[in-house]
Amino acid sequence: MTKPRIAVLMDENTSSGGNQYAMGKGYFEAVAAAGGLPFGVPYEHDILPEIIAISDGLLCPGGRFAYSDACYQGDWTSKSPHSDRLAIETKLIKGFLALDKPVLGICAGMQLLGCLHGAKMTPDLLATQQGALPHDESGRIHMVEVAEGSQLRGIVDAIQIQVNTFHREALVSESDEVLVSAKSPDGIIEAIELPKHRFAIGVQWHPEKLLDDKASRLLFSSFVRACAR
Repeated sequence: MTKPRIAVLMDENTSSGGNQYAMGKGYFEAVAAAGGLPFGVPYEHDILPEIIAISDGLLCPGGRFAYSDACYQGDWTSKSPHSDRLAIETKLIKGFLALDKPVLGICAGMQLLGCLHGAKMTPDLLATQQGALPHDESGRIHMVEVAEGSQLRGIVDAIQIQVNTFHREALVSESDEVLVSAKSPDGIIEAIELPKHRFAIGVQWHPEKLLDDKASRLLFSSFVRACAR
């Protein structure tokens, strides 16, 4: 049986000029371990139609870059650097979902997945979300509660799971198209899904860094299985 081909959007080093692609190996290792064939996608508009046509699924990774002002709640705006990634990722997500091909968004990938479907963000959760805990500290681990009846709950088969956390921005609202499927104890949105699609899930944490964890392995294996259909 042919393994599903998973397009993995590249990230870039926005903190030092954006002149290089920069990706953790864990994204590729996680997809491969789950039975998929991962390949990196650069920021080249001309190749996107073919990428969408030949790929079975899309993984959008973490990263730090400026989203459009429309993605933020109220009059908030981004504090992050500009990136060509935004336009590329927007086209990829829309293209894959138009064909109902699976999409997994991680950290920044989750945020854009939500914003493209009516959710809104904060550029700095500690500054805007009263009672929020630090979410951008290396080594920090916290629990999230997974919503009953969500697709994510069915995947991880647990009420609570332990996750890592590496983000300053966060989604602060849902929409008619976006279901919040997990939250941290301080109320920060930690996972979303698009119920109208067979697999369109975003998680705020980094499961590719937690491959010894059962819930992380289950998430990637469910994603790859969905891509094989």
